[in-house]
Amino acid sequence: MVYYQPVKQALEQAVDAVVKDVFNIDIAIELTRPDEQFGDFATNIALQLAKQVGQNPRQVAEALQPKLLESSPLLAKVDIAGPGFLNLFVTDDALQTERVKMVEHQGQQYGKSDLYDGKTVVAEYSDPNPFKVLHAGHLYTSVVGDAIANLLEYAGATVHRVNFGGDVGLHVGKTIWAIIQKLGGELPERLSEVPETERSQWMADAYVEGNNRYDEDVVAKAEMIELNKRVYQIHAADDRTSPLAQIYWTCRDWSYDYFNAFYDSIGTKFEKYYPESSVAELGLQTVKAELARGVFKESDGAVVFDGEVHGLHTRVFINNQGIPTYEAKDVGLIMQKWADYHFDRSIIITGNEQEQYMAVVLKAVEQFRPELVAATSHLTHGLVKLAGGVKMSSRKGNILRAVDVIEAANEANKQLVGQENRDTVLAAVKYAFLKNRTGGDIIYDPAESVSLQGNSGPYLQYAYVRALSIIRKKAAPAGEAPEMDAWQLQPAERSLVRKMSEYPEVVERATKELMPHHIATYLYELAQKFNQFYEHNQVIGNERQDYRLLIVSAYAGILQNGLRLLGIPTPEKM
Repeated sequence: MVYYQPVKQALEQAVDAVVKDVFNIDIAIELTRPDEQFGDFATNIALQLAKQVGQNPRQVAEALQPKLLESSPLLAKVDIAGPGFLNLFVTDDALQTERVKMVEHQGQQYGKSDLYDGKTVVAEYSDPNPFKVLHAGHLYTSVVGDAIANLLEYAGATVHRVNFGGDVGLHVGKTIWAIIQKLGGELPERLSEVPETERSQWMADAYVEGNNRYDEDVVAKAEMIELNKRVYQIHAADDRTSPLAQIYWTCRDWSYDYFNAFYDSIGTKFEKYYPESSVAELGLQTVKAELARGVFKESDGAVVFDGEVHGLHTRVFINNQGIPTYEAKDVGLIMQKWADYHFDRSIIITGNEQEQYMAVVLKAVEQFRPELVAATSHLTHGLVKLAGGVKMSSRKGNILRAVDVIEAANEANKQLVGQENRDTVLAAVKYAFLKNRTGGDIIYDPAESVSLQGNSGPYLQYAYVRALSIIRKKAAPAGEAPEMDAWQLQPAERSLVRKMSEYPEVVERATKELMPHHIATYLYELAQKFNQFYEHNQVIGNERQDYRLLIVSAYAGILQNGLRLLGIPTPEKM
């Protein structure tokens, strides 16, 4: 359910009704936010209607102007600007109603909508491979994925956060081969010699070693390919006891323990892991079934999807050894997610390098389950680098690890304030990622991210703490407080409340577009607006103290709610 009707929505309905009344035309109404001096909302509806009604835009605007003022009690004034733009100024009463809603909900329900009410959404993100280290890209998708999932939940959805990773495949064969070399043979008992704190990096180093040898040593390459087959056989036989199986399962468990510990450290939780082994057989059988129906075709002993006929490229789904490739496993994953959740929408977040790959996979599935593809959105992002960094490569071992990013923020914060603070570090990293539009590369600057002066997560945390401190200082007004019309906003108060009233629109836009950066940008602008207000308008001890404290309380609630949607902690003290 919708908790209330924001001013923007009410005005759009009012404009729509007037257009129908005056011109008998049904047209989509979309109000925008102009600079404050030009009104609270604006619309170019007169320009859109001009051709249809055979009048110039100015005439259309002049016909609509008085009707709008008559029809909506929310409007104090309607101006015509330029060739026919309509600038709408809402009444103080309308803004006061918004302010009351903000305070009533203490920010926790303000901006909530029913966009996804009753819908089931599967959000798949992070997707690290066992036997490898978590890199900065995994951290990025974890942060962005959480924020998107939070937005969808705030809009009424039941969200299932899931994680997909390659626990089978050639990279596992390469890693297991190098591990066996380290152990001196298939000797699982020697795994106990690896210190617990070094396990994840020990396996990551093994992958780098195996990958290098794969490219340089034909004998080692053949052994890795054979190990890859044996790992599939371990799963097929549910083998837990053979020496190789013990090495495999122990190291796989180490990976998931490492993943869980890291996710917990950044405040991320996943409902389910989908190892590739759990969907490989379903993908294999699905591709084989659709091969018989002509969706796929055989080529040199392999099974491929001909993407060229769809403007894409051809990819192998089952190799010439009968083993399902990543593509087939992704087919199995889509089918398994549907079987588990019967989702209304499925969201997948990966790096940009997966864009063409996923386009082929989804196009293949579209041939036999178009409704699943129609409900699926694939979002991509660029690389994450430290300022002045180089491109990551888990094959070469010179990757930017997830822990490297966190540690860089931690060191920058210690240099700034002299001590460690987990909440500040998480705010610094998460906000640095989320303030950027999803899709492009991220250049992460640790010092900039922890600053309390600029557009940063800690700055917004401090803005929230500052608002709480003002509220705690509540005192009796200085002198004799005159009677005050509670519905009369002073200019500075009005400007701040107006900015605060934009929050539901920003949340709606971020949710529709699956773009959390809209929230981040708005919160920074709001904090700046509040600082301007507070610098020139006394709160504590002013004759309007109690009223202004209500505004401060609403402001703090919006800040807290927005930061929580972004997954950023909101401490009460800093």
